[in-house]
Amino acid sequence: MGSVIKKGIYQLVKEANQVVREISVSEAIALYGKEGVQFVDLRDIRELEREGVIPGAYHCPRGMLEFWVDPESPYAKEIFQQELTFVLFCGGGLRSALAGKAIIEMGLTDVLHIHGGYAGWKKGKGQTAEFITKVN
Repeated sequence: MGSVIKKGIYQLVKEANQVVREISVSEAIALYGKEGVQFVDLRDIRELEREGVIPGAYHCPRGMLEFWVDPESPYAKEIFQQELTFVLFCGGGLRSALAGKAIIEMGLTDVLHIHGGYAGWKKGKGQTAEFITKVN
């Protein structure tokens, strides 16, 4: 018999939403493209290939976020060391809530996440594009 889960994913997300501000798709669309605002796509690369992207969003796989945010990490990314408003999104809004809570706890202050994630963005007629693989 497996371990008994004391807190399920929906409880964790509910708690995360007490820390990170969840914004509607219409609020996100209003922020899109504004100076000082950076959208961050937390989805897996396969999701980007299958479903498309929000143009200009910075792709950060969910599993790397804390490593890329921490300036002392060998994996730190310059984008997360800037004074920006970070608008996080995933496929449906659950991973981005948890991710937002984590980076707020790390010390970032201007962090939002999109209710409904990329699926909500597409449904709300937010701008999308086909994923194009970058070759380095």
